[in-house]
Amino acid sequence: MFIGREAELQFLESQYRSTGGKLVVLYGRRRVGKTETLRQFCEGKPHVYYACQESPDRMQLRAFSQKLLKEKIQASAYIQEFDEWEKAFWAILELPYKDQKKLVVIDEFPYMCRNNPGIPSILQNLWDEVLKDSDVMIVLCGSAMSFIEKDLLAEKNPLYGRATGIYKMTEMGFYDAIRFFPDYSNEDKILAYSILGGVPHYLRQFDSNLSLTKNIKQNILMKGCTLYSEVDFLLKQELRETAVYNSIIEAVAMGNTRLNEISQKSLVEDTAKTGVYLKNLIKLGIIEREISVDAGMQERVNTNRGLYKLTDNFFRFWYAFVFNHYSDLEMGDVDGIYEYVVAPQLHKFASFTFKEVCRQFVRRLQKENKLPFWFSKMGRWTGKTTIRDKTNDSGYRIGETEIDILALSQDKKKLLVGECKFKNTSFRYLEYLDVLAKLTPLKETAEFYYALFSQSGFDDQLQAQARLDDHLCLYDLADIILGDKL
Repeated sequence: MFIGREAELQFLESQYRSTGGKLVVLYGRRRVGKTETLRQFCEGKPHVYYACQESPDRMQLRAFSQKLLKEKIQASAYIQEFDEWEKAFWAILELPYKDQKKLVVIDEFPYMCRNNPGIPSILQNLWDEVLKDSDVMIVLCGSAMSFIEKDLLAEKNPLYGRATGIYKMTEMGFYDAIRFFPDYSNEDKILAYSILGGVPHYLRQFDSNLSLTKNIKQNILMKGCTLYSEVDFLLKQELRETAVYNSIIEAVAMGNTRLNEISQKSLVEDTAKTGVYLKNLIKLGIIEREISVDAGMQERVNTNRGLYKLTDNFFRFWYAFVFNHYSDLEMGDVDGIYEYVVAPQLHKFASFTFKEVCRQFVRRLQKENKLPFWFSKMGRWTGKTTIRDKTNDSGYRIGETEIDILALSQDKKKLLVGECKFKNTSFRYLEYLDVLAKLTPLKETAEFYYALFSQSGFDDQLQAQARLDDHLCLYDLADIILGDKL
Protein backbone atom coordinates (compact mmCIF):
# COMPACT_ATOMS: atom_id res chain seq x y z
CA MET A 1 0.00 0.00 0.00
CA PHE A 2 1.32 3.41 -1.01
CA ILE A 3 1.22 6.01 1.80
CA GLY A 4 1.70 9.76 1.71
CA ARG A 5 3.67 11.86 -0.78
CA GLU A 6 0.61 13.90 -1.75
CA ALA A 7 2.69 17.04 -2.32
CA GLU A 8 5.17 15.24 -4.58
CA LEU A 9 2.40 13.60 -6.61
CA GLN A 10 0.57 16.90 -6.95
CA PHE A 11 3.77 18.53 -8.23
CA LEU A 12 4.34 15.79 -10.80
CA GLU A 13 0.69 15.87 -11.91
CA SER A 14 0.83 19.63 -12.41
CA GLN A 15 3.84 19.20 -14.69
CA TYR A 16 2.12 16.39 -16.58
CA ARG A 17 -1.08 18.37 -17.12
CA SER A 18 0.70 21.53 -18.27
CA THR A 19 1.14 22.23 -21.96
CA GLY A 20 4.50 22.01 -23.72
CA GLY A 21 7.62 20.00 -22.98
CA LYS A 22 8.49 19.30 -19.38
CA LEU A 23 11.92 18.36 -18.03
CA VAL A 24 11.65 17.46 -14.36
CA VAL A 25 14.46 16.63 -11.93
CA LEU A 26 13.43 14.66 -8.85
CA TYR A 27 16.18 13.81 -6.41
CA GLY A 28 16.90 12.94 -2.79
CA ARG A 29 18.86 10.60 -0.56
CA ARG A 30 18.60 6.84 -0.88
CA ARG A 31 15.60 5.05 0.65
CA VAL A 32 13.49 8.20 0.76
CA GLY A 33 10.86 6.76 -1.60
CA LYS A 34 11.61 8.37 -4.97
CA THR A 35 11.07 5.21 -7.03
CA GLU A 36 7.80 4.27 -5.29
CA THR A 37 6.51 7.81 -5.77
CA LEU A 38 7.37 7.82 -9.47
CA ARG A 39 5.74 4.43 -10.00
CA GLN A 40 2.61 5.70 -8.25
CA PHE A 41 2.64 8.77 -10.48
CA CYS A 42 3.02 6.67 -13.64
CA GLU A 43 0.18 4.33 -12.74
CA GLY A 44 -2.62 4.58 -15.30
CA LYS A 45 -0.53 6.66 -17.72
CA PRO A 46 1.23 5.35 -20.86
CA HIS A 47 4.90 5.71 -20.07
CA VAL A 48 8.43 4.38 -20.33
CA TYR A 49 10.13 3.71 -17.01
CA TYR A 50 13.84 2.98 -17.20
CA ALA A 51 15.96 2.23 -14.15
CA CYS A 52 19.64 2.81 -14.92
CA GLN A 53 22.17 0.21 -13.86
CA GLU A 54 25.83 0.53 -12.96
CA SER A 55 26.92 -0.87 -16.32
CA PRO A 56 29.15 0.10 -19.28
CA ASP A 57 27.79 2.78 -21.56
CA ARG A 58 27.08 0.40 -24.45
CA MET A 59 25.05 -1.93 -22.26
CA GLN A 60 23.16 1.03 -20.81
CA LEU A 61 22.25 2.24 -24.29
CA ARG A 62 21.13 -1.25 -25.29
CA ALA A 63 18.87 -1.61 -22.24
CA PHE A 64 17.37 1.87 -22.73
CA SER A 65 16.82 1.12 -26.42
CA GLN A 66 14.93 -2.07 -25.60
CA LYS A 67 12.60 -0.15 -23.28
CA LEU A 68 11.74 2.32 -26.04
CA LEU A 69 11.46 -0.26 -28.81
CA LYS A 70 8.99 -2.33 -26.77
CA GLU A 71 6.57 0.56 -27.14
CA LYS A 72 6.20 -0.26 -30.86
CA ILE A 73 7.72 2.97 -32.10
CA GLN A 74 8.44 3.20 -35.82
CA ALA A 75 12.10 2.26 -35.42
CA SER A 76 11.20 -1.08 -33.79
CA ALA A 77 10.36 -2.49 -37.24
CA TYR A 78 13.92 -1.95 -38.44
CA ILE A 79 16.39 -2.15 -35.54
CA GLN A 80 16.95 -4.03 -32.31
CA GLU A 81 18.83 -1.22 -30.59
CA PHE A 82 20.01 2.33 -31.20
CA ASP A 83 23.67 2.85 -31.96
CA GLU A 84 23.94 6.24 -30.26
CA TRP A 85 22.23 8.15 -27.48
CA GLU A 86 21.06 11.03 -29.66
CA LYS A 87 18.92 8.68 -31.74
CA ALA A 88 17.56 6.99 -28.62
CA PHE A 89 16.47 10.28 -27.05
CA TRP A 90 15.06 11.48 -30.39
CA ALA A 91 12.89 8.34 -30.49
CA ILE A 92 10.94 9.64 -27.48
CA LEU A 93 9.00 11.76 -29.97
CA GLU A 94 7.83 8.55 -31.71
CA LEU A 95 6.10 7.09 -28.64
CA PRO A 96 2.54 6.22 -29.74
CA TYR A 97 0.71 7.89 -26.85
CA LYS A 98 -2.11 9.57 -28.74
CA ASP A 99 -3.53 12.70 -27.09
CA GLN A 100 -1.37 12.16 -23.99
CA LYS A 101 2.06 13.34 -22.96
CA LYS A 102 4.96 11.14 -23.95
CA LEU A 103 6.14 10.32 -20.44
CA VAL A 104 9.65 8.95 -19.90
CA VAL A 105 11.15 8.39 -16.45
CA ILE A 106 14.89 7.75 -16.13
CA ASP A 107 15.60 6.52 -12.60
CA GLU A 108 19.13 6.83 -11.15
CA PHE A 109 20.14 9.08 -14.05
CA PRO A 110 23.65 9.63 -12.54
CA TYR A 111 24.45 5.98 -13.40
CA MET A 112 23.72 6.75 -17.05
CA CYS A 113 26.10 9.70 -16.98
CA ARG A 114 28.88 7.97 -15.05
CA ASN A 115 30.31 6.13 -18.05
CA ASN A 116 29.24 8.75 -20.57
CA PRO A 117 29.61 12.32 -19.24
CA GLY A 118 28.40 13.64 -22.59
CA ILE A 119 24.78 12.53 -22.06
CA PRO A 120 23.61 15.79 -20.40
CA SER A 121 24.98 17.74 -23.40
CA ILE A 122 23.22 15.42 -25.85
CA LEU A 123 19.96 15.81 -23.96
CA GLN A 124 20.41 19.58 -23.74
CA ASN A 125 20.88 19.94 -27.50
CA LEU A 126 17.78 17.88 -28.26
CA TRP A 127 15.79 19.72 -25.63
CA ASP A 128 16.69 23.13 -27.06
CA GLU A 129 16.12 21.95 -30.64
CA VAL A 130 12.81 20.11 -30.41
CA LEU A 131 11.82 18.46 -27.11
CA LYS A 132 10.96 21.64 -25.20
CA ASP A 133 8.25 22.48 -27.75
CA SER A 134 6.87 18.92 -27.92
CA ASP A 135 4.25 17.19 -25.80
CA VAL A 136 6.80 15.22 -23.78
CA MET A 137 7.67 14.90 -20.11
CA ILE A 138 11.06 13.57 -19.13
CA VAL A 139 11.74 12.90 -15.45
CA LEU A 140 15.37 12.55 -14.39
CA CYS A 141 15.67 10.95 -10.96
CA GLY A 142 18.75 10.39 -8.82
CA SER A 143 20.10 9.65 -5.36
CA ALA A 144 23.57 11.14 -5.92
CA MET A 145 22.63 14.57 -4.62
CA SER A 146 26.03 16.21 -5.15
CA PHE A 147 25.97 15.13 -8.82
CA ILE A 148 22.45 16.47 -9.31
CA GLU A 149 23.18 19.81 -7.66
CA LYS A 150 26.74 20.41 -8.85
CA ASP A 151 27.13 18.52 -12.13
CA LEU A 152 23.62 18.67 -13.54
CA LEU A 153 21.76 21.77 -12.38
CA ALA A 154 24.53 24.20 -11.48
CA GLU A 155 25.46 27.13 -13.68
CA LYS A 156 27.74 26.36 -16.67
CA ASN A 157 26.47 22.77 -16.81
CA PRO A 158 24.53 21.59 -19.90
CA LEU A 159 21.06 21.29 -18.35
CA TYR A 160 21.30 24.50 -16.33
CA GLY A 161 18.10 26.49 -16.79
CA ARG A 162 16.39 23.76 -18.82
CA ALA A 163 14.48 22.01 -16.05
CA THR A 164 10.84 23.07 -15.84
CA GLY A 165 10.58 21.56 -12.37
CA ILE A 166 13.10 20.64 -9.67
CA TYR A 167 11.96 18.76 -6.56
CA LYS A 168 14.21 17.59 -3.74
CA MET A 169 12.48 14.79 -1.86
CA THR A 170 13.06 14.54 1.86
CA GLU A 171 11.80 12.02 4.36
CA MET A 172 8.16 11.97 5.40
CA GLY A 173 6.91 14.07 8.26
CA PHE A 174 5.44 12.62 11.43
CA TYR A 175 1.82 12.64 10.31
CA ASP A 176 2.49 10.59 7.19
CA ALA A 177 4.92 8.26 8.98
CA ILE A 178 2.43 7.20 11.66
CA ARG A 179 -0.03 6.11 8.98
CA PHE A 180 2.12 2.98 8.79
CA PHE A 181 1.01 2.14 12.37
CA PRO A 182 -2.71 2.97 12.61
CA ASP A 183 -3.35 0.65 15.57
CA TYR A 184 -0.41 1.72 17.74
CA SER A 185 -1.10 3.71 20.89
CA ASN A 186 -0.31 7.42 20.78
CA GLU A 187 2.83 6.88 22.83
CA ASP A 188 4.02 4.04 20.60
CA LYS A 189 3.47 6.20 17.52
CA ILE A 190 5.88 8.74 18.96
CA LEU A 191 8.34 5.98 19.88
CA ALA A 192 8.11 4.34 16.44
CA TYR A 193 8.76 7.67 14.71
CA SER A 194 11.67 8.39 17.03
CA ILE A 195 13.19 5.04 15.99
CA LEU A 196 12.48 5.00 12.24
CA GLY A 197 11.91 8.61 11.27
CA GLY A 198 10.11 9.29 8.02
CA VAL A 199 12.05 7.09 5.58
CA PRO A 200 9.46 4.82 3.90
CA HIS A 201 11.91 1.95 3.41
CA TYR A 202 12.55 1.83 7.16
CA LEU A 203 8.89 2.22 8.09
CA ARG A 204 7.93 -0.73 5.88
CA GLN A 205 10.29 -3.04 7.75
CA PHE A 206 8.10 -2.87 10.86
CA ASP A 207 5.03 -5.10 10.98
CA SER A 208 2.14 -3.00 12.32
CA ASN A 209 0.56 -6.19 13.70
CA LEU A 210 3.53 -6.74 16.03
CA SER A 211 4.23 -4.82 19.20
CA LEU A 212 6.90 -2.14 19.16
CA THR A 213 9.14 -4.33 21.31
CA LYS A 214 8.90 -7.30 18.94
CA ASN A 215 9.52 -5.07 15.94
CA ILE A 216 12.67 -3.62 17.47
CA LYS A 217 13.98 -7.08 18.29
CA GLN A 218 13.05 -8.79 15.02
CA ASN A 219 13.58 -5.95 12.55
CA ILE A 220 16.55 -4.02 13.95
CA LEU A 221 18.49 -6.03 16.53
CA MET A 222 18.35 -9.46 14.91
CA LYS A 223 21.29 -10.32 12.70
CA GLY A 224 20.26 -10.78 9.09
CA CYS A 225 17.21 -8.50 9.09
CA THR A 226 17.21 -5.56 6.65
CA LEU A 227 17.73 -2.75 9.16
CA TYR A 228 20.47 -4.56 11.07
CA SER A 229 23.07 -3.67 8.43
CA GLU A 230 21.32 -0.72 6.79
CA VAL A 231 23.53 2.02 8.25
CA ASP A 232 26.75 0.26 7.34
CA PHE A 233 25.46 -0.43 3.82
CA LEU A 234 24.39 3.16 3.19
CA LEU A 235 27.63 4.70 4.46
CA LYS A 236 29.75 2.39 2.30
CA GLN A 237 27.59 3.24 -0.71
CA GLU A 238 27.94 6.99 -0.24
CA LEU A 239 31.23 7.65 1.54
CA ARG A 240 34.86 6.70 1.92
CA GLU A 241 36.63 6.62 5.30
CA THR A 242 33.59 5.01 6.91
CA ALA A 243 35.49 4.45 10.16
CA VAL A 244 35.91 8.22 10.59
CA TYR A 245 32.30 8.89 9.70
CA ASN A 246 31.20 6.23 12.19
CA SER A 247 33.08 7.98 14.99
CA ILE A 248 31.66 11.39 14.05
CA ILE A 249 28.06 10.20 13.79
CA GLU A 250 28.39 8.32 17.07
CA ALA A 251 29.72 11.46 18.77
CA VAL A 252 26.69 13.47 17.59
CA ALA A 253 24.26 10.66 18.49
CA MET A 254 25.63 10.61 22.04
CA GLY A 255 24.89 14.31 22.56
CA ASN A 256 28.05 16.07 21.42
CA THR A 257 26.58 18.92 19.39
CA ARG A 258 29.31 21.56 19.03
CA LEU A 259 32.10 21.35 16.47
CA ASN A 260 34.97 21.18 18.97
CA GLU A 261 33.13 18.57 21.09
CA ILE A 262 32.51 16.39 18.04
CA SER A 263 36.13 16.73 16.97
CA GLN A 264 37.45 15.72 20.40
CA LYS A 265 35.02 12.84 20.90
CA SER A 266 35.61 11.39 17.43
CA LEU A 267 39.40 11.79 17.79
CA VAL A 268 39.61 13.92 14.64
CA GLU A 269 42.05 16.47 15.99
CA ASP A 270 41.61 19.10 13.28
CA THR A 271 38.22 20.83 13.62
CA ALA A 272 38.51 22.00 10.00
CA LYS A 273 38.62 18.36 8.86
CA THR A 274 35.73 17.53 11.17
CA GLY A 275 33.79 20.37 9.53
CA VAL A 276 34.37 18.83 6.09
CA TYR A 277 33.12 15.42 7.26
CA LEU A 278 30.07 17.06 8.82
CA LYS A 279 29.39 18.98 5.61
CA ASN A 280 29.33 15.70 3.66
CA LEU A 281 26.89 14.19 6.16
CA ILE A 282 24.70 17.27 5.87
CA LYS A 283 24.56 16.79 2.08
CA LEU A 284 23.35 13.23 2.65
CA GLY A 285 20.57 14.43 4.93
CA ILE A 286 21.94 12.56 7.95
CA ILE A 287 23.09 15.56 10.00
CA GLU A 288 22.10 19.21 10.10
CA ARG A 289 23.51 22.31 11.76
CA GLU A 290 20.87 23.98 13.90
CA ILE A 291 21.08 27.70 14.54
CA SER A 292 18.98 29.58 17.06
CA VAL A 293 15.81 30.73 15.32
CA ASP A 294 16.63 34.43 15.82
CA ALA A 295 20.24 34.18 14.59
CA GLY A 296 21.50 36.71 12.07
CA MET A 297 23.17 35.99 8.75
CA GLN A 298 26.71 36.35 10.12
CA GLU A 299 26.08 33.67 12.73
CA ARG A 300 24.43 31.36 10.18
CA VAL A 301 27.47 31.33 7.86
CA ASN A 302 29.91 30.75 10.73
CA THR A 303 30.35 26.95 10.89
CA ASN A 304 31.85 27.25 14.37
CA ARG A 305 28.48 28.42 15.66
CA GLY A 306 25.31 26.41 15.99
CA LEU A 307 24.62 22.86 17.10
CA TYR A 308 24.95 19.71 15.02
CA LYS A 309 22.28 17.05 15.32
CA LEU A 310 21.23 13.89 13.56
CA THR A 311 18.19 14.50 11.38
CA ASP A 312 17.81 10.83 10.51
CA ASN A 313 16.05 9.22 13.47
CA PHE A 314 17.06 5.70 12.54
CA PHE A 315 20.74 6.62 12.39
CA ARG A 316 20.36 8.21 15.81
CA PHE A 317 18.75 5.06 17.21
CA TRP A 318 21.31 2.77 15.58
CA TYR A 319 24.33 4.67 16.94
CA ALA A 320 22.75 5.09 20.36
CA PHE A 321 21.81 1.44 20.89
CA VAL A 322 23.37 -0.82 18.24
CA PHE A 323 26.79 0.48 17.22
CA ASN A 324 28.58 -0.14 20.53
CA HIS A 325 26.87 -3.49 21.09
CA TYR A 326 27.46 -5.00 17.67
CA SER A 327 29.56 -7.87 19.01
CA ASP A 328 26.81 -8.97 21.42
CA LEU A 329 24.22 -8.79 18.66
CA GLU A 330 26.46 -10.79 16.34
CA MET A 331 26.38 -13.49 19.00
CA GLY A 332 22.58 -13.34 19.07
CA ASP A 333 21.99 -11.62 22.43
CA VAL A 334 18.95 -9.72 21.14
CA ASP A 335 16.87 -10.04 24.33
CA GLY A 336 19.74 -8.90 26.57
CA ILE A 337 20.52 -5.82 24.48
CA TYR A 338 16.86 -4.85 24.35
CA GLU A 339 16.20 -5.38 28.07
CA TYR A 340 19.35 -3.76 29.46
CA VAL A 341 20.33 -1.24 26.76
CA VAL A 342 17.29 -0.18 24.74
CA ALA A 343 14.28 -0.44 27.06
CA PRO A 344 15.68 1.63 29.99
CA GLN A 345 16.59 4.55 27.70
CA LEU A 346 13.99 4.44 24.92
CA HIS A 347 11.52 6.85 26.48
CA LYS A 348 14.22 9.44 27.21
CA PHE A 349 15.59 8.90 23.70
CA ALA A 350 12.16 9.71 22.23
CA SER A 351 11.84 12.97 24.18
CA PHE A 352 14.23 14.60 21.72
CA THR A 353 12.03 13.55 18.78
CA PHE A 354 8.87 14.65 20.60
CA LYS A 355 10.06 18.27 20.37
CA GLU A 356 10.35 17.97 16.59
CA VAL A 357 6.89 16.39 16.42
CA CYS A 358 5.51 19.38 18.34
CA ARG A 359 7.16 21.76 15.85
CA GLN A 360 5.51 19.87 13.00
CA PHE A 361 2.21 20.19 14.87
CA VAL A 362 2.65 23.97 15.13
CA ARG A 363 3.39 24.20 11.41
CA ARG A 364 0.22 22.20 10.76
CA LEU A 365 -1.81 24.63 12.88
CA GLN A 366 -0.37 27.55 10.93
CA LYS A 367 -1.34 26.00 7.58
CA GLU A 368 -4.89 25.62 8.92
CA ASN A 369 -4.89 29.24 10.20
CA LYS A 370 -5.41 28.10 13.81
CA LEU A 371 -2.69 30.15 15.49
CA PRO A 372 -3.15 33.61 17.03
CA PHE A 373 -0.76 35.09 14.45
CA TRP A 374 1.16 34.08 11.33
CA PHE A 375 4.82 33.39 12.10
CA SER A 376 7.63 33.95 9.63
CA LYS A 377 10.22 31.97 11.64
CA MET A 378 9.89 29.02 13.97
CA GLY A 379 12.42 26.73 15.59
CA ARG A 380 14.52 26.16 18.67
CA TRP A 381 15.98 29.13 20.53
CA THR A 382 19.27 29.06 22.44
CA GLY A 383 21.02 31.81 24.35
CA LYS A 384 21.12 33.79 27.58
CA THR A 385 17.85 34.92 29.08
CA THR A 386 16.03 35.37 32.38
CA ILE A 387 15.66 32.20 34.44
CA ARG A 388 13.68 31.68 37.64
CA ASP A 389 16.02 31.40 40.64
CA LYS A 390 14.59 31.00 44.15
CA THR A 391 17.99 31.73 45.72
CA ASN A 392 18.09 35.19 44.16
CA ASP A 393 16.33 38.07 45.95
CA SER A 394 14.64 39.17 42.72
CA GLY A 395 13.58 35.62 41.95
CA TYR A 396 15.41 35.72 38.60
CA ARG A 397 18.88 35.56 37.13
CA ILE A 398 20.44 35.64 33.66
CA GLY A 399 21.59 32.24 32.42
CA GLU A 400 22.20 30.08 29.37
CA THR A 401 19.11 28.12 28.39
CA GLU A 402 16.97 27.04 25.45
CA ILE A 403 13.37 27.30 24.32
CA ASP A 404 11.95 24.22 22.58
CA ILE A 405 9.77 26.25 20.22
CA LEU A 406 9.95 29.95 19.45
CA ALA A 407 7.79 31.36 16.65
CA LEU A 408 8.13 35.00 15.64
CA SER A 409 5.84 37.21 13.59
CA GLN A 410 7.41 39.04 10.67
CA ASP A 411 7.76 42.27 12.67
CA LYS A 412 8.83 40.33 15.80
CA LYS A 413 6.06 42.03 17.76
CA LYS A 414 4.32 38.72 18.48
CA LEU A 415 6.02 35.61 19.87
CA LEU A 416 4.83 32.09 20.55
CA VAL A 417 6.88 30.27 23.19
CA GLY A 418 6.49 26.49 23.35
CA GLU A 419 7.69 23.94 25.92
CA CYS A 420 7.55 20.17 25.31
CA LYS A 421 7.43 17.51 28.06
CA PHE A 422 7.57 13.83 27.08
CA LYS A 423 7.37 12.19 30.49
CA ASN A 424 5.05 10.00 32.55
CA THR A 425 3.99 12.79 34.93
CA SER A 426 1.80 15.79 34.19
CA PHE A 427 3.14 19.21 33.17
CA ARG A 428 3.20 21.21 36.44
CA TYR A 429 2.20 24.84 37.01
CA LEU A 430 5.65 25.54 38.49
CA GLU A 431 7.23 24.34 35.24
CA TYR A 432 5.00 26.77 33.38
CA LEU A 433 6.36 29.59 35.57
CA ASP A 434 9.86 28.61 34.43
CA VAL A 435 8.73 29.01 30.82
CA LEU A 436 7.01 32.28 31.62
CA ALA A 437 10.23 33.78 32.98
CA LYS A 438 12.19 33.32 29.75
CA LEU A 439 12.70 36.35 27.49
CA THR A 440 11.13 38.63 30.13
CA PRO A 441 12.90 41.81 28.84
CA LEU A 442 11.17 41.42 25.44
CA LYS A 443 7.71 41.59 27.00
CA GLU A 444 7.90 45.38 27.01
CA THR A 445 7.90 45.46 23.19
CA ALA A 446 6.23 42.20 22.11
CA GLU A 447 3.02 40.28 22.77
CA PHE A 448 3.64 36.76 24.09
CA TYR A 449 1.61 33.59 23.57
CA TYR A 450 2.41 30.24 25.21
CA ALA A 451 1.87 26.68 23.98
CA LEU A 452 2.61 23.79 26.31
CA PHE A 453 2.87 20.21 25.01
CA SER A 454 2.67 17.21 27.31
CA GLN A 455 2.57 13.44 26.98
CA SER A 456 0.76 13.05 30.31
CA GLY A 457 -1.52 16.05 30.54
CA PHE A 458 -1.38 19.03 32.93
CA ASP A 459 -1.91 19.55 36.65
CA ASP A 460 -5.15 21.13 37.90
CA GLN A 461 -3.62 24.54 38.60
CA LEU A 462 -2.22 24.80 35.08
CA GLN A 463 -5.53 23.77 33.52
CA ALA A 464 -7.31 26.40 35.59
CA GLN A 465 -4.81 29.04 34.43
CA ALA A 466 -5.38 28.10 30.77
CA ARG A 467 -9.14 28.59 31.18
CA LEU A 468 -8.52 32.15 32.35
CA ASP A 469 -5.72 33.10 29.94
CA ASP A 470 -6.45 33.26 26.19
CA HIS A 471 -2.69 33.59 25.55
CA LEU A 472 -2.02 30.09 26.94
CA CYS A 473 -2.85 26.87 25.10
CA LEU A 474 -2.37 23.33 26.39
CA TYR A 475 -1.91 20.38 24.03
CA ASP A 476 -1.86 16.79 25.25
CA LEU A 477 -0.71 13.76 23.30
CA ALA A 478 -4.14 13.10 21.78
CA ASP A 479 -4.30 16.69 20.45
CA ILE A 480 -0.86 16.37 18.90
CA ILE A 481 -1.46 12.97 17.28
CA LEU A 482 -4.79 14.12 15.90
CA GLY A 483 -3.04 17.17 14.52
CA ASP A 484 -5.56 19.65 15.85
CA LYS A 485 -6.93 21.13 19.03
CA LEU A 486 -9.86 18.99 20.21
